[in-house]
Amino acid sequence: MKIYSALQIGDYHQNNCEDHFFVGEYGKNKILCAVMDGCTTALESQFASLLVGKILKKICTEKGYREFVEKETKPLTLEENLKFILKDVLNELRLIQNQLMMDQKELLTTLILLLFHKDQEKGIVLAIGDGFVNINGKTTEFEQDNKPDYIGFHLLEDFETFYNSQKQKIEFNSLIDVSIATDGIFTFDKLKRNESKEEIDVIHFLTIDKVNSEKEDMIALKLKKLENEYGLKPTDDFSIIRILK
Repeated sequence: MKIYSALQIGDYHQNNCEDHFFVGEYGKNKILCAVMDGCTTALESQFASLLVGKILKKICTEKGYREFVEKETKPLTLEENLKFILKDVLNELRLIQNQLMMDQKELLTTLILLLFHKDQEKGIVLAIGDGFVNINGKTTEFEQDNKPDYIGFHLLEDFETFYNSQKQKIEFNSLIDVSIATDGIFTFDKLKRNESKEEIDVIHFLTIDKVNSEKEDMIALKLKKLENEYGLKPTDDFSIIRILK
């Protein structure tokens, strides 16, 4: 199994990239991946997306420690694990908001979580807000009419009510080629004079095409090719994680 990732600031953004991504081991046999997209019209949204990534890192580290010192208990389902992860993220954000006396507008970021069990070959994806998912060739676009949901909106809500209201959820039973990306993947535009007169399907090229899959920086190489040969760059910030078996 190979995991590729990339992060690129949008051409219309000059100061900060408001996207972020995270990849980590959640316990002995599960992989946790996430992409985050901070709200451009909020306050310092690069902090919100980066903060969620740091919280996920903490959650994964604590999970490893617990499995090391605690006796084996009844295993949770994949969705139960995902639910615990999301609950921990909200609890940590609420705690940090209170400690730093932060405004809600400082904690606005979308979040796409992917949890995969390597032994069981099962996975689940949960998207809060806009984004893109490719599960073994089947693509899903999460688009909310330019009014995406943000995890920071839900810090004071009852968690069970919030979780049960989530409809952007996908479960899968095998992993061949899976990608999650922020909605920056939809914003590639011709911003440079291109050498090639051919057209290219950006989403297919980034999430399905396997050229350079033997190299760790496959997606970075693809982004360079899109820019240098086709003149295509994302106008919005863009982050992506792709897993190939």
